[in-house]
Amino acid sequence: MKQIFFTIALLFVFVLNAQFTDSGKNWETMADVKYEKSQDEYGEIYVPKFGEDVKKMNGRMVSLKGFIIPFEGMFEPDHIIISSLPIAACFFCGGSGPETVAEAYLKEEVKYTAKPVTVTGRLELNDTDYDQLMYILKDAEVKID
Repeated sequence: MKQIFFTIALLFVFVLNAQFTDSGKNWETMADVKYEKSQDEYGEIYVPKFGEDVKKMNGRMVSLKGFIIPFEGMFEPDHIIISSLPIAACFFCGGSGPETVAEAYLKEEVKYTAKPVTVTGRLELNDTDYDQLMYILKDAEVKID
């Protein structure tokens, strides 16, 4: 009986971890965010309020398929921004919302590419540091698709 329980528990862990490796589904899940108006010393700000499924992703390894956004003077080989959309439609070009981009701190440096990439790292939700994006991948790795 203990062996059956252990097998079921182990299977549950694998299914739960696999849930966050589907990069297309992850972007879709991460779109579940609302914004609450607040104030800081500079005026009105919008604070992200993450949905329950997004909160479950916090601290877990997540894969995101997308495109590296090349910011002049900001692109660093070990710190990139990935967008779920091509550059012409990305958040910074006015075509979508902030839930479609994530910062990634990489284990190894990467050269810029316009090709689609998959970035895998530990997701951290950010609702306090307004100098960073609300989705941050730590200890991330890039695979060119």
